[in-house]
This record gives sequence, structure tokens and C-alpha cells, in this order.
Amino acid sequence: MTAATTITSRTTAEHELAELQREHGAPLFALLLRLSDGDRQRAEDLVQETLVRAWQHPEALRADNFESVRPWLLTVGRRLAIDARRARQARPAEVGDAVLESARVCADHAERSAATLDVREAVKTLTPEHREVLVQVYFRGASVAEAAAELGIPPGTVKSRAYYALRALRRVLPGYAPDLR
Repeated sequence: MTAATTITSRTTAEHELAELQREHGAPLFALLLRLSDGDRQRAEDLVQETLVRAWQHPEALRADNFESVRPWLLTVGRRLAIDARRARQARPAEVGDAVLESARVCADHAERSAATLDVREAVKTLTPEHREVLVQVYFRGASVAEAAAELGIPPGTVKSRAYYALRALRRVLPGYAPDLR
């Protein structure tokens, strides 16, 4: 095969591909735009990939058993769109920089452990009466009435002891709960 034959066959293939684009590009784009949920860029990429597949398989385009290549092109394009959708669904969603900047920063395990130790030491500084109320109400989740019944004191006393215990903890643990002041 000579260089002239190679250039001629390449030019012929390019002309055939350009003709396919002109004749079937608009209906193919319309289908792929629908399958891409209106994303024009994705639809254009899929049209281009479909035409690359047509260029790679010229035997399918020259088959004598059908009158038009449009059904073949639409089928290939549809399958490419389905594959692209499945690939997107298999990957986690992408997030932009704005989402990351507004994301809440969580304390790591070491910071949480250190805070727990600090709170335990601070609770030990409370009087036994205040400590009992805090354990009942905040750590065991008892209501004021349940804590009062368990400790054998009036509900008003449970409330006042809880108030003064929290106030004492705020003084011992500055910076842990500035929003509770």
C-alpha cells in the first residue's frame, strides 16, 4: 500500500464520518440529550463517542441488511448513555469547595478522649449531692421527677442542684461550652 492510497482511504473515511454527522447527528444528539437529563456537554461527548465507534466499525455501517445506519447509531448511543449513567451512579457524588468550607469539623478520637477525661475530673470536684443529680439527669437521662424519686428529694431541689452543678462545671471547664453561658 502506498502513501497515496493511505491518504485517499483516510480522506474517504473522514468524509463518510462527516456525512454521518450531518445526516444523523441531530436525531442522535436529541436522543442522547434526553438520556443525559438535559446535560448538553455530556450529550455532545456521547455523540462524539458514538461516531468514534462508527469509525472503528465501518463494517457495521456498510451492512446490506438494513436501509439506514441510524438505528445502529441510536442503539450504540443509547448503550453508551446507559453505561455512562451506571458509571456515575457507581462513584460517590462530587462535592465542590464551597461544601467543604462550610462542613462542620468534628473532633477526632484523641480530642474526644481528652475532653472525657477533663469532664470526669471536673465532676469529681463537685459535692456528692450535685454529682448525684448530674449523674441521674444528664448521664442516665432521667427526668427531673424520676431523679427526685430516685434520690428522695423534691423536684425543685433537683433543678437547683443541677443548675449550680452545671455552673460550677462551667467555671472548672472554661472553653468547653461557651454557648451555655
